[in-house]
Amino acid sequence: MDKFDAQILTELQRNARITAEALSETVGLSPDACRKRLARLRASGVIEAEVAILDPAKMGRGLLLIVEVSLHQERKADLDRFKLRMQDAPEVMQCYYVTGAADFVLILSARDMADYEAFTRRHFFDEENVQRFKTSAVMDRVKAGFALPITPEG
Repeated sequence: MDKFDAQILTELQRNARITAEALSETVGLSPDACRKRLARLRASGVIEAEVAILDPAKMGRGLLLIVEVSLHQERKADLDRFKLRMQDAPEVMQCYYVTGAADFVLILSARDMADYEAFTRRHFFDEENVQRFKTSAVMDRVKAGFALPITPEG
């Protein structure tokens, strides 16, 4: 990755809808060169996805929760089953398999506390391998996104 790729990725993280023409003005390459670099970065998997960040409150899902989940068993089949359940749960925005006190950290949205309680019944209480879970309610969304700091190689 050179400085042009780094600049393109930085701009793309700010605005995934930026045009090649606008990128060219920012990074100092032709629009065609920017399109080719974007295509290469997408094909190589450096760019995993280009997503819109929605306002949960405006979508009727104003309750954001951070949940630490601990499992009884951490056999591969148990982990894989839990991972699949979380991938399939539309309420789960992010799910991380982590080290430390818990096995998983989830970030999820709910309409209200009753909606979250229904989620816990379906995914935690009805799942015999869930040992415990600890929930923190988000009071203020200070920053939301997936932007990574980008530095060119070399």
